[in-house]
Amino acid sequence: MKEMPRISDAEWEVMKVLWAKSPMTAGEVIESLADITDWSPKTIRTLLTRLVQKEVITFDSNSKPYVYSPLVAEEESTRAETQSFLKRLYGGGALKPMLVNFLKYEQLSKEDIQELKSILDERKE
Repeated sequence: MKEMPRISDAEWEVMKVLWAKSPMTAGEVIESLADITDWSPKTIRTLLTRLVQKEVITFDSNSKPYVYSPLVAEEESTRAETQSFLKRLYGGGALKPMLVNFLKYEQLSKEDIQELKSILDERKE
C-alpha cells in the first residue's frame, strides 16, 4: 500500500465530516462545518479539492452537484497520523518514551487506567 499523504488540521476536519456521513455534496460538507468553523464556502471547497488531489477522497463526477466520499478509512488515517507523529517527535517512532511521558503527565481516571491495563494484558498473550 502506498504511503498515506500528510493531512493538515483543516483537511482533517473535512475528513471527520465525511467519515461521519458520506457520500456528501460540497454544500452538505459546508453546512456541517458551519457550526464548528468560521471558514468560507470557498475555503471548504479548496480543502475538498486538496483532499481529492491527495487521493484520500473521491467524487462522483456523474452527479451534479458532485458527491464526495472518503477513499481511506478513519482508522487507517489515524494509524498513519500516529506513526508520523511518533517518528517526528521520538525519532523512528519509539513508542515507549511517548507512553512514559503520557502516563507521567496525563490525568487518568480509574477507568482509563483499567482500560490501559486490559489492552496491555491482551498484548502480552
